[in-house]
Amino acid sequence: MAEAKIIDGKAFAEGLRNRVADQVRELKENHNLTPGLAVVLVGEDAASQIYVRNKNKMTLEAGMKGFEHRLPAETSQKELLTLIEGLNSDPEVHGILVQLPLPDQIDEQAVLAKIDPTKDVDGFHVYNAGKLATGSDGLVPCTPLGCIMMIKDQLGDDLSGKQALVIGRSNIVGKPMAALLLKENCTVTIAHSRTADLPGEARRADILVAAVGRAQMVKGDWVKEGAVVIDVGMNRLPPNAEGKSKLCGDVDFDEAKEVAGAITPVPGGVGPMTIACLLQNTVTAACAQNDLEVPEV
Repeated sequence: MAEAKIIDGKAFAEGLRNRVADQVRELKENHNLTPGLAVVLVGEDAASQIYVRNKNKMTLEAGMKGFEHRLPAETSQKELLTLIEGLNSDPEVHGILVQLPLPDQIDEQAVLAKIDPTKDVDGFHVYNAGKLATGSDGLVPCTPLGCIMMIKDQLGDDLSGKQALVIGRSNIVGKPMAALLLKENCTVTIAHSRTADLPGEARRADILVAAVGRAQMVKGDWVKEGAVVIDVGMNRLPPNAEGKSKLCGDVDFDEAKEVAGAITPVPGGVGPMTIACLLQNTVTAACAQNDLEVPEV
């Protein structure tokens, strides 16, 4: 069969960000409402600093208000919780994101639990996790939300009856991904480190989502012919003879693309969708807090 279609996450994310900007414009013009996103960074983690800078830049480009809070690494848990309390009660802030990881002296779960669930645009609060698990509408974690959008773009809006395999059971990707696929009436299997016959499970899947953080673990002969393969992994391979190392996903891309119907590359696949979905969640949150429908654009 022909090589798989390569899903261009950058182009897809750009389209979503443009639609979000249109929604923001409509909310401003018709309701005098400007969605606002507050991002909190504690410490000097280099990767987190780049990520936060990109989030703030794209927030402003979409026409929203961006509030950036950078705190020193020695910030106490009490100080951080006090800041979150203030953001919870600020009417100009519709979404709150605390950049992880946090320094050792701060309990991440206590911080996430402190965020007002209606402003939890990361979708990590147990209230939103519970809504997703029970099939209710709430704020959904950004990466799984981006994945389901890309899957529907390939297979259409009706995923009923599709066999879906999610490899990985994290609270951030695996579990919410499975819940979203279940909500779309897929037959869903969650695989993990104790799964007995992982290649066998994978070969049955029309939709395969890999999110385990193990470089090129999913081989080409694991993939069902014509399957949609979504690779959430981001791993760095050991340096080559020239001392250069490259990024790769959890799927052996070169092998899988010979079998799959469509596949996301790494980098340039799922990654760009995460920030775009964060912006979408902020618009969704702003509308919900003001009893408005999300504008159709």
